[in-house]
Amino acid sequence: MKNITPFLLLIALFSASCSSTLRSIFGNKTAHEKYAKKLEDKLPGESPELKQWLTVSKRALEDAQNIQLPYRQNGYFHSDRPHSLGLQFKANFGERITFTLTKKAGSPLVIFADLFKQDEKVSHLFSADTSINQFSLDVEETGTYILRLQPQLYHKGEYGLSVSVGPSLGFPVSTNKASIGSYWGDNRDGGKRLHEGIDIFAPKLTPAIAAADGSITGVKEGGLGGKTVWLKVNDKKTFLYYAHLDKQLVQEGQSVKKGETIGLVGNTGNAKNTPSHLHFGVYTSDGPVNPFPFVNRSIKTAPAVPAKNLTGFLRLIKAQKTAAGIVIKANTDLVPLAVTANGYLAELPGGNIIQTPFASVKVLQQPVKPQIQSVVRY
Repeated sequence: MKNITPFLLLIALFSASCSSTLRSIFGNKTAHEKYAKKLEDKLPGESPELKQWLTVSKRALEDAQNIQLPYRQNGYFHSDRPHSLGLQFKANFGERITFTLTKKAGSPLVIFADLFKQDEKVSHLFSADTSINQFSLDVEETGTYILRLQPQLYHKGEYGLSVSVGPSLGFPVSTNKASIGSYWGDNRDGGKRLHEGIDIFAPKLTPAIAAADGSITGVKEGGLGGKTVWLKVNDKKTFLYYAHLDKQLVQEGQSVKKGETIGLVGNTGNAKNTPSHLHFGVYTSDGPVNPFPFVNRSIKTAPAVPAKNLTGFLRLIKAQKTAAGIVIKANTDLVPLAVTANGYLAELPGGNIIQTPFASVKVLQQPVKPQIQSVVRY
């Protein structure tokens, strides 16, 4: 895929707990739903085109393909009939998942990107179209999520998708020399208790900094933590705990900005016989949670994928079993929807999607034959 440029540089940050607020960006309807209403107004009567467009959007959620983050694909949506693609992934509380969509410069392709949380039922979190090329999810609940991509009716074209994983908070110690030396769940006091945070080792008097905008809710001294500071993150029910400080440089009720110094690393409390370090914890109303995903400085990105032509057909050269246990016979023709590092995402004749390795298919160069004889764009 060549000459790819961003749709429009606009970053939208959101959290999994604020779906009603996010949907309000688009009024009572999502961008996807608004477009469906536009089709309903323009197409005559009980339009089979609209019905099929809505059917494949629902099927994309039911038939979502499992992917591992970080992730990257190059895709192509064909105009022969409505297409939609669902990608299902796991995400951990504290991570920031960033999605980036790109397309060829000047391409008229419009893709609706919708994000869902999958529990007992699928709940909608966020809706965008190609006026947004990058958006992020600050994960507030470990679980399964689905990204659905669907173009406008009869629109075709190439696009790129990359999904990266990083921290939702800043690192709470200001030096690059700081290192995490003890993790969540490590034994303490000979196994009598477990570590409820991470220990970040750094030279004594290194600044301990606010990992997010927030307000100071506690400045205390004594007990296991020695000199401690509590910070409540703005607009979230999350509290950050800084312990073993040599000095506390804030007061209760004070507002702080991300990156501001709130104390100096030390070894007070039960750390008096250990090298200086910051004990850093994250707490919610349910108690402590693993802080590592919140501050893991490693941004995980997926490597580039092979360049492949997606405008033709694929043909299975040997039988393949789907994740649901269905056997797809050899010589079945497939419509390629995307190429990943491991193979193709392709559509079966009945509309379901499979993932197939490169070695399991051969490429047929003829273009996909339109099944709906129409070039009208809606």
